[in-house]
Order: sequence, then C-alpha cells, then structure tokens
Amino acid sequence: MAETSWKGFFLSVFDYKTEKYVIAKNKKVGVLYRVVQLAIIGYIIGWVFLKKKGYQDTEESIQTSVITKLKGVSLTNTSDTGVHLWGPEDYVIPPQGETVFFIITNFIETPNQRLGYCAESFKVPDGLCRENADCQEGDSVIAGHGVKSGRCLKKDRNSTGTCEIYAWCPIERNRRPEQPLLRKAENFTVYIKNFIRFPRFGFSKSNVLETTNDTYFKRCSYHKSRQPYCPIFRLGDLVSWSGHDFQEMALMGGSIGILIEWNCDLDKGYSECNPHYSFARLDVKSSASSITSGYNFRYTRYYKDEAGNSYRTLYKVFGIRFDIMVHGKAGKFNIIPTIINIGSGLALMGAGAFFCDLVLLYMMKKSTFYRERKFECAKNSTKRKGEENTMTEDRGHRKQILERRQLTDLSPEA
Repeated sequence: MAETSWKGFFLSVFDYKTEKYVIAKNKKVGVLYRVVQLAIIGYIIGWVFLKKKGYQDTEESIQTSVITKLKGVSLTNTSDTGVHLWGPEDYVIPPQGETVFFIITNFIETPNQRLGYCAESFKVPDGLCRENADCQEGDSVIAGHGVKSGRCLKKDRNSTGTCEIYAWCPIERNRRPEQPLLRKAENFTVYIKNFIRFPRFGFSKSNVLETTNDTYFKRCSYHKSRQPYCPIFRLGDLVSWSGHDFQEMALMGGSIGILIEWNCDLDKGYSECNPHYSFARLDVKSSASSITSGYNFRYTRYYKDEAGNSYRTLYKVFGIRFDIMVHGKAGKFNIIPTIINIGSGLALMGAGAFFCDLVLLYMMKKSTFYRERKFECAKNSTKRKGEENTMTEDRGHRKQILERRQLTDLSPEA
C-alpha cells in the first residue's frame, strides 16, 4: 500500500496541469478588463519606456572635477586703512579655485593689534565682574578674547566692570555694518569649468565650448539658449537667479548653491548630452534682523615693526559662499533591462486579470453563479469508484427491465 502511494506521488510529478478558462458573458467586467489592460499598456509604454527609458542601462556614479576662477577689482576707502584696491587674490577664499569658494563683500577691520593687557568687552557675559574675585587669574573668558589677569576694571566702586585680559589689544570692534564695502562685487565674474566622466560607458565631456578662438571666453557670458557652453557667470546674476538681491545679501553674507546636472541619453549622441544649471539660496534667512542670518568669519594679517615686534590686523569678513554641486545620470540601450521591464509588464497584465476575477466572483450580484462555474470540487478516487459502480448497477438494472418489457410484448398471449 505504501509503495503504491509513493509510486503515485512520484508519477504525479510528471503530470502537466493546465488552466481552465470560463468565458463570462458579462459586459461590465469585460469593459473593466479592457480598461485595466489599456492602462497597464499605457503605463509600460508611456512611463516605463518613454519617460523613464526602461530599455536603457543607466549609470549614476559620475566622476567630476570643478575648477573656478574669478575676475574683477574693487576700490575701498576706510578711515583705518585708507584706500585699498581689492583683487581676486584678496577677496577670494580659497584663491586656488575649488567647488566651494567664498567672496568677501563686506568687512570690519581692527588694525594694529598687539599682545598686552586690556579690558574685556561688555558684550561678553563671562567677562563682567564686580570684584577681583570674579576674574580668576589664568581662566579663559568663555566666548571672549583672552585670558583673565585677576583684576576687575570698573569706573567706580558700585558699578559693574569687566575683567582685565591678556589678549591682542585693542579687542575686536563689534559694530554692525550699514552697507557693503565691496558692493561692486556684483559685477565680478566667475569662470566655472566642469569635467565629467561616466566610466561604465567610457563617456567624457566638459561644459566648456571646444574652440580655438582665444578671445571667445574674454567676451562671452553664459546664456541658457544663446551661449550654454560659455561658463562665465556674473555674481549678481547667480544671486538673482536664486530669487534674492545681491546688495541685500552682500551686507551680512549668505550661501548660494550652484547645481550642474548632466542627464545624458547616450543613444542620441555626444551633442545631446548638455549641462543644466540651477541656483538656490542655501542658508536659512528667517528675517533681516536675525542674528543667525548671514555668513561671516575672521582672519588676520601679521606684520613686524622696525623693532621686530609682531602686530596684526584682524578682519571680520562677510560675504557669499558658493557651493558647486554636480549630479549626473547616463543611459544607453541594453537588452537585459528591456527584457526585465517587458516581463514586469506581462506580470502586471496577470494582476489585472486577478483584479477582474475578484470583481466577478465576489462583487457582482451573480457572483455565486460564476463561482460555481469557475471552481469544481475534486472528490477522492475511492468515492468516485463507488459512484461509478452504482451508476453501472443502475444501468444494468434498467437494461433488465427493458428486456423483460420487450419479451412481454413478443409473447403469443399478447
């Protein structure tokens, strides 16, 4: 018995099972099924293949290099240093040109600082004192300018003073600028050279026009339609394209993002792979009076006098930081993603049929009738054999009755 069951199981592996289809004469479900099919076909053709180019092999690991160079000069005249001519070597940080660079548009200058003893600023809370005990010798002033000497400097006995500190004196001037000193920086230009490469396809290109005319880049300026391959931008335009005013941003500083996107369809050829630029302000500007708005930092220049003693000039500079970001994606025809997307589309067609089956079998008024036609109850073999024997016996019994009737009709007495 066990051998027979195992043998039957083994042989059933080689059975071929096919689906049974029931044609439902229901126009509503038929129309729904065709609508679902058309929607899936439209999605596959329109979105997957035309919009997303599902027939292509894509690469997003772009290799890129950015080189920047600025040009422009500005003249300032302050009471501390007098007339000063600012060139790119003065207002560009760092000067060698990178993906991130800073343009000085305003500054507060504190000249002739020397190491010595002076009073801390009243604007530093940790530097305030009422007596010498408040100025512990050797302690650094938190968020201040130097180290406490142990003395409390004040005008009279009952007033609040500040601790004496050992620092670069006089301490930094802390006044809010009223207008940008380098306001003409709006007309400075920046040359942004970008090289890109997609290693999988061995494709390379740059955003610079390939020309032998050495005067072209001295006269051209970037324009989206007329001169897309002249990457020379006016700083005022970069800020205005981000939706802001250059003079307003130059006062307290800010941050501008320059995004270069390379979306290349390599099936169309080399000339169809072009850079697209977009600009946005990156720093959060809640209000004009907010202390968190703007962008600034400090740097110094050191000198020596005739006696060999060091002194310095401290600059608190405000300006605009430019961040250049390069993104890219390249695609080229490949049979493998094409087959995969076609297979996915066929699978979706099956999902559409499954959805229509749910509607037909469980949501229609005659759903019970359709379920009875679609599903059959398979009975076990023993019961089926019994039913077959019963049917055979019934047929034999009916045959005997028929033969008796025929004999009766042929008898002489009849």
